[in-house]
Amino acid sequence: QVQLVESGGGLVQAGGSVRLSCVASGRTLGKRGMGWFRQAPGKEREFIVAINWSGGSTYYADSVKGRFTCSRDNAKNTVYLQMNSLKPEDTAVYYCAAGSTSSLIYSSGGYDYWGQGTQVTVSS
Repeated sequence: QVQLVESGGGLVQAGGSVRLSCVASGRTLGKRGMGWFRQAPGKEREFIVAINWSGGSTYYADSVKGRFTCSRDNAKNTVYLQMNSLKPEDTAVYYCAAGSTSSLIYSSGGYDYWGQGTQVTVSS
């Protein structure tokens, strides 16, 4: 079992920045691909970014490309999401997830474990 805990969310003004962290406990992240998703009120969960096990490859949704950066520190069992140039439409609960393979995973169905989420609210 892998437990994931996100942190770093909060209230930020449009144009600002936030860095989210996702710490794994229980079993280590090992060679798992990781991902971040978000869900806004009344909307379906949306894929944001996938990162492979080494952190050497990432894939971003168009909605966040150029503004968000995902990285990981396997020694710390932690994945990060640096969010810059935030917009009100980025307001959502952000979730990290641990995948079943080491490669990039684009679909929510490819993830075995999920965190509880952290709220990010961007004010205009």
